Amino acid sequence: MTNVDSDFTGSIPEIYESHLVPILFEGYASDLAHRVAQSDPTAVLEVAAGTGAVTRALAPLLGTGTRYVVSDLNTAMLERARKHHIDDRLEWREANALSLPFEDSSFDVVLCQFGVMFFPDRVKGFSEILRVLRPGGRLLFNSWGTLEKNDFSRIAVETVVELYPENPPLFLARTPFGYADPKLVEADLAAAGYDSVNVEEVELESSVEKGDDFAFGQTHGSPLRAEIEERGDPTLDHVRKSIVKALEARFGTGAIRGRMAALVAEAIHSNR
Repeated sequence: MTNVDSDFTGSIPEIYESHLVPILFEGYASDLAHRVAQSDPTAVLEVAAGTGAVTRALAPLLGTGTRYVVSDLNTAMLERARKHHIDDRLEWREANALSLPFEDSSFDVVLCQFGVMFFPDRVKGFSEILRVLRPGGRLLFNSWGTLEKNDFSRIAVETVVELYPENPPLFLARTPFGYADPKLVEADLAAAGYDSVNVEEVELESSVEKGDDFAFGQTHGSPLRAEIEERGDPTLDHVRKSIVKALEARFGTGAIRGRMAALVAEAIHSNR
């Protein structure tokens, strides 16, 4: 992962929220929120919360006395998430997942929605989460599955590879879709000290009213934007239009639907 991979600044948080969250993230946010709420936790920590897709899904499911801390390393993303909430239970913290500013054994559940792929050292991050979990507590997170099972994103990657054959901007393949091996996830969690680990693949469907909704979101609302702009030619607008053309060639014009697949992991802090 490069530094630009975590550059969610400027207009990116707003476009990410308006375009990518409804298309890619809301369904998995609901799935993760219901998994967290099943155990009726009393103290919850969300790391790498982004613009708050899971926060919005989970907060209504928690008991009135539940402590819910929402954190992210990126100030702009966290501020965008805060705009959605007036719930007094929510605590907002700027925090690095690899160095959490919380005491040992503080939380029943720690969750992370499509954020672990951005950890510069995943075993260290998982170990730090283990530290703040109470014995018997759970870590739940999701990460994208393979590009082959994520139609819209695969087409975006194929398009930029075609447009930049000598030096393609590979943010999507490198980071969001770079942690798709269940065995690697299991091994990293075991190395971090978790005794009980389960990883499953969850398939959902994404839909858009028109292909440009996704193309605009991906080219203007993610760090892919910076990679494209660094290259200069073809322009950002040309890449956007090329992704639309590729989507329409595959799915047709108008409203389209595509496959999505993600890994959902649950790891438990041993009571021993």
